[in-house]
Amino acid sequence: MADAKVRDIVNTYEATGTLEPPLDVKLAPKVTGRIVYLTVHEGDRIRKGQVLVRIDSDQIEADVKQAQANVTESEFRLGQAQTTQNANDVSVYSQLQQQQAAVATAQAAYAQVKGTYDAQVAAAVAAVNDAQGRVDSANGAIINAQSAINSTQASLDDAVIKYNRTYDLYSQGFDFAQDVDDAKAARKVSQAAFDGAKALLKVANAGRDSAVEQRKAADDQLSITRKTGATAIEEARQAVAQANAALKFAEANLAQKPAYVQNLAALRATVASNRGALQDAQARRADTVLQAPMDGFVTARYLDPGNTATPGEPVLGLQFFRQIWVTISVPPEVSAALHISQDARATFDTIPGRTFTGGIIQINPSADPQGRQFTVRATLDNADGTLKPGLFAHVFVDTARTNQVVAVPREAVKQDQQGTYVIVVGNDNKAQRRAVTPGASDPTYVAVGDAVRAGEKVVVLSSASLRDGQAVNPQEAAAPAAAAAPAAKPTW
Repeated sequence: MADAKVRDIVNTYEATGTLEPPLDVKLAPKVTGRIVYLTVHEGDRIRKGQVLVRIDSDQIEADVKQAQANVTESEFRLGQAQTTQNANDVSVYSQLQQQQAAVATAQAAYAQVKGTYDAQVAAAVAAVNDAQGRVDSANGAIINAQSAINSTQASLDDAVIKYNRTYDLYSQGFDFAQDVDDAKAARKVSQAAFDGAKALLKVANAGRDSAVEQRKAADDQLSITRKTGATAIEEARQAVAQANAALKFAEANLAQKPAYVQNLAALRATVASNRGALQDAQARRADTVLQAPMDGFVTARYLDPGNTATPGEPVLGLQFFRQIWVTISVPPEVSAALHISQDARATFDTIPGRTFTGGIIQINPSADPQGRQFTVRATLDNADGTLKPGLFAHVFVDTARTNQVVAVPREAVKQDQQGTYVIVVGNDNKAQRRAVTPGASDPTYVAVGDAVRAGEKVVVLSSASLRDGQAVNPQEAAAPAAAAAPAAKPTW
């Protein structure tokens, strides 16, 4: 007898496969040269970054030094050009600002000279007009004085005539002495008026002469002012023109800046080109040293020290063993049940007693046209280096799993004309036939659902068929499964 148990039902597919390294590297140089260092041999363990091969680099070292010299020279030229440009920029902008200020100053001076000229001309014209007014006033005084002379002359002549007539009459005794004196006095008054009119005419003539001289002086001053002002204005205008010309020259110097910029760009391009050449030479120098790209083992040595290595020609063969691949072929129904990262186990006839674990990393979605099989690749942990490429492996992958179900040994499940059943032995040691619907199964156990409870005992083997309610001899029902004939594969 055996106990019904709660357990996982797992279906496992077994296949054979061959180990292969995940990384199989042929270490080859990128440059041509004589091998001057190579000490590893087949089977040697290597570490990532370990120097494995050195190629003669004398010529390349010379190229590196020449490239470094070119970079230094071009950087020096660029630095000089930048310094010169900075100084030139300062000078050009300073000159531009100075000339702009000079133009503004010249224009202001021109405006001041023009304003002064206009004011001086206006004052001179006013002085001429004033002098002309004095001349006109003096001419009027002369005319008035001449009229006064004419008037007083007539009065004097009349007074003289009256005096003479009165004196004649007095001499003849016809007039009185008083009348003579009166006529004489009237004559003197007229004479005085005449003399005053003559004096006024003389004064008026003198005033006119003075006014004419002042008018001439004013005309001369106006002429001088206009000539002097015109000269000053022309000089100021020439100063403005010269300042504008200097400004245009400064602006022309500023227009040369793009040429400096283009020159700097060309120098920078030269520096960049030389740096690129230096990096290329340094890269070629680095290519003369071949380092291990990974941890692993040397599996092949194709050349020896002293041989000439050429680009693309392998010097060493390297393989990575920390993890190793195993590839198997599976039928379509198994391929459909697998997935990436699924656990895989492997055993080896040459390494008895050990099971290596890993996971599926590749499932080819296309079947092999010949065998209609799908290629599956798993990776196995090989940290201790036990596994070697080329070994044959027995690989196990789970295709189905049913967790925690009540299951009985496959031999406990029977089948007859009435259906599928198991024989349960109760506490009274009597047989109980129970119909079951087999569920998930693996090579040793079958899930029976609710028909049997965990812990109940079922008959695995018996010397004779048992009927429902029949007493069971536990010793007979407990015969070891190894003594029985192999159970036939169920038909459910």
